[in-house]
Amino acid sequence: MKPTVSKYVSYEQSGVSIEANEEMVEQIYSHVASTFGPRVIRSKNSFAGMFRLDYDEKLFKKNYKNPVLVACTDGVGSKVQLAARAKRLDTVGIDLVAMNVNDMLVQGAEPLFFLDYLAVHKLDPAAIAQMVKGIAAGCRQADCALIGGETAEMPDTYAEGDFDMAGFAVGVVERRRIITGQRVTAGDVILGLASSGLHSNGYSMVRNICFKRAALKMDDAVDELDGAVLGDVLLEPTRIYARSIVKLLSRYKVKRVVHAMAHITGGGLGGNIPRVLPGDCNAVIKKSSWPKHKIFAFLKDAGPIAEEEMYRVFNMGIGFVLMVSEDFADSITRKLTKSGEKVYRIGRITTGTGKVVLK
Repeated sequence: MKPTVSKYVSYEQSGVSIEANEEMVEQIYSHVASTFGPRVIRSKNSFAGMFRLDYDEKLFKKNYKNPVLVACTDGVGSKVQLAARAKRLDTVGIDLVAMNVNDMLVQGAEPLFFLDYLAVHKLDPAAIAQMVKGIAAGCRQADCALIGGETAEMPDTYAEGDFDMAGFAVGVVERRRIITGQRVTAGDVILGLASSGLHSNGYSMVRNICFKRAALKMDDAVDELDGAVLGDVLLEPTRIYARSIVKLLSRYKVKRVVHAMAHITGGGLGGNIPRVLPGDCNAVIKKSSWPKHKIFAFLKDAGPIAEEEMYRVFNMGIGFVLMVSEDFADSITRKLTKSGEKVYRIGRITTGTGKVVLK
């Protein structure tokens, strides 16, 4: 006897499970709620997140007089493919937050809240919970709230096991405290903050070199990396500089001693610093002034990759740059070091034409 087949088509037959979505919401809520501060208006089943910008309560240390909202959106790029390959999904969420909040710091903004978008082949509540766990960890590091997000189950768009993620961050800065780079002048000192490694750029080249040319696997221990497991090195999360930078800027309420900042992402030092340089200044950077993570030497040799291309694609060990008044360079270095950053004096501002000179 043939089984009875319903003449009606269900959503689940088309590859999308409403029940799995409901289970996922329950699994991720504790991670999301762990990022909430007193400015978040809690409403578990609302259609949008709510955040109180400022109001006259002693609860907050400061109220903005002329607040400017700063917004960013970014993704993690093909680093998600390595996370999927390793079935390690709880770190790329940190990268997602970092790529957004580190950008808004450049304008001097304090991160306020974050939203995420996750797209998957098939909704696995446990896997999504791991992704959101990482996003929540990044938000806690950045002192911002994860107040919303969306998960899309698209079996016809993504192959089995594949996923992608995007993030959206909003911050705030007092209008008179916006950092634009206009104050940069010859004689300023360039300070570089150490990266945690590759961060989230150049992974198409990384995958080509490691898995095609060198025929390595994610779980291989690599001698050139002091025996470290390749997957551990490649999935090291992007460093989040928010807490250190926000604290630093709060220490100089009157003096404008930080003249410009840059988040070193795709394009490297040479591609990102000019975005905040005046047209009559150059940034002269001494390449030997900071130590390089061994992953960079490994990729350069295994490629092989020309040195110029290395500096064009990767951060080369410097994830964030500040251009500061020479008179305050030492005190700023001490403050950032106290906040846990590795700080290097990597160069100076000279007269020029808005370029980076790598020496």
